[in-house]
Amino acid sequence: MTSIPAGVCSLSDYEHRAQQVLSESVWAYLSGAAMDGHTHRRNRQKLDDVLLQQRILCEGMGQGSCQQTLFGRTLALPLLIAPLAYQKLAHPMGELASVQAAAAQGVGFCLSTLASSTIEQVAEVSGQAERWFQLYCQPSREETLRLVRRAEAAGYSAIIVTADAPINGVRNAEQRAGFALPEGVSAVNLDALAKPQQGDSVFACWMGQAPDWQTLEWLRGQTDLPLLLKGVMHPDDAIRAIALGIDGLVVSNHGGRVLDSQPSTIEVLPRIRQAIGPNLPILLDSGIRRGSDIFKAIALGADAVLLGRPVFYALAVAGPLGIAHCLRILRDELEATMALCGCASITDIGRHTLFHND
Repeated sequence: MTSIPAGVCSLSDYEHRAQQVLSESVWAYLSGAAMDGHTHRRNRQKLDDVLLQQRILCEGMGQGSCQQTLFGRTLALPLLIAPLAYQKLAHPMGELASVQAAAAQGVGFCLSTLASSTIEQVAEVSGQAERWFQLYCQPSREETLRLVRRAEAAGYSAIIVTADAPINGVRNAEQRAGFALPEGVSAVNLDALAKPQQGDSVFACWMGQAPDWQTLEWLRGQTDLPLLLKGVMHPDDAIRAIALGIDGLVVSNHGGRVLDSQPSTIEVLPRIRQAIGPNLPILLDSGIRRGSDIFKAIALGADAVLLGRPVFYALAVAGPLGIAHCLRILRDELEATMALCGCASITDIGRHTLFHND
């Protein structure tokens, strides 16, 4: 489909329509969560539990803006498209559609190591989009560094190291649906790299080859690009990462796709902000569905958010136009929330803009 269906006016509308157009197995992969889905549901529940404090008759609102600056680059709103694997599952253009939509709406774009389009192809069509590369560390440092060098050469402006998924979560919905990548969809940036050694257990097969703090310290010394650590859910891990020279953190539980029965990211966010102080950039993902969710994340200590599954849904329903529409919906919702809470800029948003029951 190349047009936005009538009646689509929220991200949840895209989700409902995506389920109708995607195959059962692809839907299970895209929407599925780890084990019983407790973490996945909690991400939404706890965002819904955060209440806003409306203010009235505020002065100086006519020149308001939701722009945000990260690492010296200005975004139209504090949002980046999350690093989503295998986007060609949703649409033949895959990641090329997403980065074009990001450029059109002035938001950032993160390319996954497991993308179904190459690092270079995405760079060629990205226009003025702020592009970051998400890195899954490979079994050898040489292979990891090869990916970093490709991203640097192609003009990506930051590296996000994902640390919370050294193994896949136990995703029963995928298992029941028998999901497998269809022909023509693969992690094309890894095709020439060595496959991990196999073993007879999680520990023997994967954890012996997983990155650790020494890997992160080594990586910090290999690139001058801003380096962010994704998957931080404990203040002690945040503090340790900063000691190694990390430039930013992503508070993330992988959308509930890896470890079930975790807290939500919005619960953890204030503790991490308190632990590291006000200056280091923090991004939050997992559960963002409304512009008001972005407002809540900013109020509790984030500088920006990442948007995941809804990008897939919009891509499946209406291609790049759908993603652009999805991003515009979030901007309009965020600006409306800011206006009604008396905030003319992102810097006006804080804990005082939330309702506290104490």
